[in-house]
Amino acid sequence: MASARIPRRTFVHRVAAGAAFTIVPRHVLGRGYRAPSDTLSVACIGVGGMGRNDVRGMSVEHLYALCDVDAKSAEDAFTTYPAVKRYQDYREMFDKDGANIDAVTVSIPDHSHAAAAMMALKLGKHVYCQKPLARTLGEVRALKAESARRPTQSTQMGNQGHAGEGTRQIREWVEAGAIGTVREVHYWTDRPIWPQAIERPTDAHNVPPTLDWGLWIGPAPFRPYNPAYAPFRWRGWWDFGTGALGDIACHAMDASFWTLGFKYPTRIEVESTTLFDETAPKSSRIVYQFPARGGRPPVKAVWLDGGLRPPCPPEVTDIANWPPWNDGGQLWIGDDGKLVANMYGQNPRLLDPKRDEEIRAHPPAVKFPRVASVYAEWIAACKAGTQAGSSFAGHSGPLTEMVLLGNLAVRAGRSLDLDPETGVVKNATIPEDWITPTYRTGWTL
Repeated sequence: MASARIPRRTFVHRVAAGAAFTIVPRHVLGRGYRAPSDTLSVACIGVGGMGRNDVRGMSVEHLYALCDVDAKSAEDAFTTYPAVKRYQDYREMFDKDGANIDAVTVSIPDHSHAAAAMMALKLGKHVYCQKPLARTLGEVRALKAESARRPTQSTQMGNQGHAGEGTRQIREWVEAGAIGTVREVHYWTDRPIWPQAIERPTDAHNVPPTLDWGLWIGPAPFRPYNPAYAPFRWRGWWDFGTGALGDIACHAMDASFWTLGFKYPTRIEVESTTLFDETAPKSSRIVYQFPARGGRPPVKAVWLDGGLRPPCPPEVTDIANWPPWNDGGQLWIGDDGKLVANMYGQNPRLLDPKRDEEIRAHPPAVKFPRVASVYAEWIAACKAGTQAGSSFAGHSGPLTEMVLLGNLAVRAGRSLDLDPETGVVKNATIPEDWITPTYRTGWTL
């Protein structure tokens, strides 16, 4: 039986009526309710480990899809949100459901950050990507350029300390002259807490039944599965991760990069334990020399990993309890004092107890607005069509570039001289695949 034709005017009125019930004004729903049009439809790529935190952070919005190459890693998220669509391959997710997704989180190993984030950007999505922004300088620069072309697509890197109280407090204290002119900043970490300084394994292993190894390898050169790579141990392998520096420096160096206006250094000096072709060393000391910029004098930034610690300042009498955080932190040295904080910028304090007491009793004016969380800041920016605090083009891209230059010096095993305006290495030839990797067939930027 043929369907009865609906007059055009009747059709338009019915569509309009349906739309009126779909996009409900906020005031109609009442206090405590949000209109569907005020809610982001979110897809999460990588939902185990740190990705599980990202799913939790985005659960205040509409979780539309969860994507993970390993069902075991994803089990908790899948169980907690049983009604949410599931995928293993984010490319398939975008192909089938891209039109239904507004925003994407990327919480997978470093070597796959750029391909996933770039695909999401080019499809018009807001993107939140875990740190470091990408594994190589070329990938970071590509993401930075693409996001700069899309100013209404909000981007954010997951260096959550940048959205925290401590980092903003540090900048306000330093700009108020709490420690005078800053000359040096030292950073330390207990990383690596995974194996590094090892050769490629030669023993054979079966791929776990819950893991799609081909999808895990993604754009990297293929190699047989081995538990030496996954789960978690991938960070020390140059094909997959960025070592201790890439893991933590986007947190620890963030406050000084932002406060002191770092760009590229003029020189990076490096010392390390034995170098290996495919993995980062057990321990390294990396010194960045930043030139004077604006009204700021030159600054020396010293990175320590693998158990190395900065020397105990004379202001600290209890040497047994130095440093204040064994897992990592930062020490700022100024002409008029010193400041310490956790690696995420948390719990800053002046080493002079009297001056610390004074600044807490009479803090400088708040110059940088506080936010509820790194997720809340990004969500608000997505809805406003603006950029979040650690946007790819404005902050996290340049920060990650600065960090990854240190890894070039580590891998090269020598000090590097750089152009402070472009970051180009002037005194050594760096292998091209260290800068711009060749992707496996099926993955692109």
